[in-house]
Amino acid sequence: MTVVGFLVAAGVIIFGSIVQGTIGFGLGLLSAPFIAIAIPEAIPVVLVMVAWPIGGVTAVREHHALDHFALRWMLVGAVPGTLIGLWIIHLASASTLGVIVGITTLAGVMATMVSPPIPVNRTSACSAGLIGNITGTAASVGGPPVALLFQHHGGPTIRSTLGAYFALSATLSVIGYGATGEITVDRLLLTLALLPAMLFGAWLSKHFHGLVDAGWLRPSVLVLSSVAGTIAILRGIL
Repeated sequence: MTVVGFLVAAGVIIFGSIVQGTIGFGLGLLSAPFIAIAIPEAIPVVLVMVAWPIGGVTAVREHHALDHFALRWMLVGAVPGTLIGLWIIHLASASTLGVIVGITTLAGVMATMVSPPIPVNRTSACSAGLIGNITGTAASVGGPPVALLFQHHGGPTIRSTLGAYFALSATLSVIGYGATGEITVDRLLLTLALLPAMLFGAWLSKHFHGLVDAGWLRPSVLVLSSVAGTIAILRGIL
């Protein structure tokens, strides 16, 4: 790892943390393409561990708006999703996984644009949690499935609920990484070095809540999900 590589990683983590703290997700999907070039060995384990605390920060900050019903069922789906994600890491190539994640994300965006709002019930919440933690554990891109489910909700609800989900589902991923030997001393030290960048971005994000909540939340979710899907496909192909 070079000094330039570390500075690039820290910079994109600050930006990704601002976005995630503002609309509920975005740190993993915005940071992953750049970190994969600057510090390839940091994907997905280090990035998941760096993003782990920001979920708790956003959940606590607006805890009054948290959707406890949806959170419970998303976590029900996240448990098997973690196991499947860990299995995929050791089975599928990164390029194949990237293309699959990208196509699935873009299909979800197009479907939600032309269909009525998806009701948040046991089936939809469990499915979003399952898919989100499969892609989150295997490729550090777990935001779009759960964000699309909540795209018609208010800013405080989406930020707090997704934050709690990411904090708890990332816990499952980290436990899985530890159990399978993916957490090394070097990766742990790199995580600790990048955590201040994440915390700084999370602090800055609170200044953008008012702007996004004034009618820009759903467009932001759709655009960012589309960007995530496109980047994942390009990473897989290239």
